[in-house]
Amino acid sequence: MGSQEVTDWQGKHVTVAGLGVSGIPAAKVLHGLGAVVTVVNDGDDERSRAQAAELAALGITVRLGDGATLPEGTELIVTAPGWKPDKPLFAAAAAADVPVWGDVELAWRLRGPDAAPWLAVTGTNGKTTTVQMLASILKAAGLRTAAVGNIGVSLLDAVLGEERYDVLAVELSSYQLHWAPSLRAHSAAVLNLAPDHLDWHGSMEAYAADKGRIYEGNRVACVYNLADKATEDLVREADVEEGCRAVGFTLGTPGPSQLGVVEGILVDRAFVENRQKNAQELAEVSDVNPPAPHNVANALAAAALARAFGVPAAAVRDGLRAFTPDAHRIAHVADVDGVAYVDDSKATNTHAAEASLAAYESIVWIAGGLAKGATFDELVAKSAKRLRGVVLIGADRALIREALVRHAPEVPVVDLDRTDTGAMLAAVREARGLAREGDTVLLAPACASMDMFANYNKRGDAFAEAVRELGASA
Repeated sequence: MGSQEVTDWQGKHVTVAGLGVSGIPAAKVLHGLGAVVTVVNDGDDERSRAQAAELAALGITVRLGDGATLPEGTELIVTAPGWKPDKPLFAAAAAADVPVWGDVELAWRLRGPDAAPWLAVTGTNGKTTTVQMLASILKAAGLRTAAVGNIGVSLLDAVLGEERYDVLAVELSSYQLHWAPSLRAHSAAVLNLAPDHLDWHGSMEAYAADKGRIYEGNRVACVYNLADKATEDLVREADVEEGCRAVGFTLGTPGPSQLGVVEGILVDRAFVENRQKNAQELAEVSDVNPPAPHNVANALAAAALARAFGVPAAAVRDGLRAFTPDAHRIAHVADVDGVAYVDDSKATNTHAAEASLAAYESIVWIAGGLAKGATFDELVAKSAKRLRGVVLIGADRALIREALVRHAPEVPVVDLDRTDTGAMLAAVREARGLAREGDTVLLAPACASMDMFANYNKRGDAFAEAVRELGASA
């Protein structure tokens, strides 16, 4: 199954594991290439049945409610990235010597001979923003590109569609990397590493190893974070092509082979002539939107990948200026009575919340939700000096409250014992009572949203709505 030739697929028996955003396109593509496709899916609900009917109309077999059994004659499994490695289906595949690929691996294998190179990004937090910044920079350089992968645009569509690209900016999750053994990027970045998805990977070591796969076979640059030694360790362990360089990024002054910040300016000492002595100005910190420290780090990582691809300095500046962050990522909602209200509902884990809290001097923090097994001591200890007050919401708020008692006992805490739809308005009103002029009321929950809201977008919308209501009554 190693060849990229389309003729390989004729009559091949391929099992696609999981309906959904990656499974359905994979099934359709493989069927179109002449493979005999069977889709297996754990769920058997109304939505699954509708999706199965759509595929069955094309001649694709779908087995609902049976994701554990390996269909007879299977020569390859293409899995949705979220399926855990310890599922019985994969044990059966290993016993039968059947390879397992993810949709990223499939897209990589189906690339044409003159396919666009991939600039790849992973990390616990900041992936989407960095990839979007990178795409903006590449576009500013006049290159045909798209932000693809874990970001919503199907990699299969990008690889097999009509449009021709010069280069792709690819966001990859640890799940996707786990199932992409032969992926070889032009250059790649690991932004940071913090405990996340450990229930899926089984251990921090396994999680880090999957992230580190992104560096395997890099041709030009392995970009790492000087502030996060674990990312540098992954570079050291990677098997790369001859001549590939380790390039660090830092919020401090860069050394040779690094990008960093000098007096409010983003500078490059990696992709310049005589990097021992020379530096190239790329952009000003004020060109980064928003210029919060962790977002400047994202911009430096994006700039490093773009420079590795040969993009001129002016395009880095123009691309960063043109970039607009997604909703619910440190989005300034409004100022009410001299207090800024900021929506970072996307901060669904402690690492993201820590970066968000580091961006402001004096904060009334709205936090809580579903902890997903996280602990909050380190986050609270690091952020305690910035906290004017805290308003807690959600199912696992007690875990944060206990950490506050241990590490920030003097900070006033309002514990809202509510999970109804009006809880966010109550939280914003309580926060207003704690805040003083010049403070920031920050929604950075450090938790998932599903205990109270459909997703983090809905949570952020509720916060913005509550702030608007507050403003109207101010």
